[in-house]
Amino acid sequence: MTVSRGFMGVVTLIGIVMSIGLLPPCQAQAPAPAPAPAPAPAPASDGTSIDQGIGYLLMALALALAYLIHTMDATTSSYS
Repeated sequence: MTVSRGFMGVVTLIGIVMSIGLLPPCQAQAPAPAPAPAPAPAPASDGTSIDQGIGYLLMALALALAYLIHTMDATTSSYS
């Protein structure tokens, strides 16, 4: 079944007229955008001071452990 050019032209013209007539009222009724939420408060600490404190604690522990191991090794070794 073939559709004539005249019929397609009429359907196209009706579509254009309806879209021009219906789109502006639809766009005018669009709701206003919601206001942006308030920004989050700044963090009290960014975590670097906590990380640095843990690093210092681990370094002190490693130093103490190395000292203890070295003194135990020096006292128990025998030179023969």
